[in-house]
Amino acid sequence: MNSNRQSLWKRIMGVRGMGAALTAFVGLVIIYIAFGLINPTVFSGQNILNLLRSMSKYLLIGIAQSYVLITGNIDLSIGTQVGMSAMISATLMTSGISPAVAILVALISCLAVGVINGYLVGKFKLPPFIATLGTMFVTRGIAYMVNGNRNTDAISTGVGKEVADQFQNFFYYGSTLGVYNTFWIAMVVFVIFFFFLSKTRSGRHIYAIGSNIDAAKLSGVNVVMTTTKAYLVSSVCSCIVGLILCAQAGMGNMEAGNMYEMYGVAAGVIGGVSPLGGTGILLGTLAGAAVWQTLENGLNMIGAQVGIQRLVIGIIVVTAVLLDVVVRNGEFGKKKKKQS
Repeated sequence: MNSNRQSLWKRIMGVRGMGAALTAFVGLVIIYIAFGLINPTVFSGQNILNLLRSMSKYLLIGIAQSYVLITGNIDLSIGTQVGMSAMISATLMTSGISPAVAILVALISCLAVGVINGYLVGKFKLPPFIATLGTMFVTRGIAYMVNGNRNTDAISTGVGKEVADQFQNFFYYGSTLGVYNTFWIAMVVFVIFFFFLSKTRSGRHIYAIGSNIDAAKLSGVNVVMTTTKAYLVSSVCSCIVGLILCAQAGMGNMEAGNMYEMYGVAAGVIGGVSPLGGTGILLGTLAGAAVWQTLENGLNMIGAQVGIQRLVIGIIVVTAVLLDVVVRNGEFGKKKKKQS
């Protein structure tokens, strides 16, 4: 019996990135309990529900960035795609277009950006920082232009209060089984892309090009297509977050999604997704998003200034990346050998 348990534990820990994910979950528990002891309101049911809803946006953005990071690239256009999605959908709805059509147009627009990013990086070999920096400016420009360089009116002015309420309740204010719909949307997306990354050939290819792109090519991996798939996942998640922000505000804001690309990096890296590529699992991203939101929520609850919040989270991100670099360079192993 004990040997079976040990074998199961070895298999679990043998999954790449599992150790970092479990460490993040342990850290999450410690952080949550610590804030709860300082301010018991942290343990309240309503605060937990609000925390889950807020965490969902970070989880979706984390999934978006994690897919790209695992390929060894980065997507700086995530936040601006969020803004573009929010503005396109809101502008169409204020013009009387149904939410279904508005959502479809926003999704197609974001997918087009994902394809462009994938081909610029995968086929034309542009450095991902430069390629996605370019599309970042383009998509933010579209977010500004789509409604004439101003935020939209309330979406209810176009589609009516009843339809607007349905849209807002579906993406943000409504709940199912006592939990906000935003959380369920994020979890459905998480399950789908977790399966895609861990159980499909395309997922294995994403890890392959992040680990060693030359070896992946020799193994027959279509680098262009695989890179594009990763950026498409990023675009889908960004579009959904844009719809959530539109539902939350009840209108389109040109600055929606500002800095979200960095939030995605933080969620992934805290959960063990390596910015150097080839390592990490979405379970870690889930833990990272939860840690990020718990820190933000807890620091708010104890009255910490915004500057302190950013300082703490920044230190955690840098520490996580530093540990990843140390482990990859084998520094721990070298020290052990010297000691023996």
